[in-house]
Amino acid sequence: MDKKQIENQIQELKAEYVRLQNDLEKLESVGGNVAPLEKQITEIENELKTLNQKLREA
Repeated sequence: MDKKQIENQIQELKAEYVRLQNDLEKLESVGGNVAPLEKQITEIENELKTLNQKLREA
């Protein structure tokens, strides 16, 4: 994976992260089950950490 591909993937994950955060806030406001969304957000955070590390090494 080259630097540009990593950067593109990071941008896609950031957009997905923002979308999930908005969904999470809506779900919290109505008292819904937020555990699955929190899990997805955590997975995205971990993937972003990995990609940012790869980007620094590239």
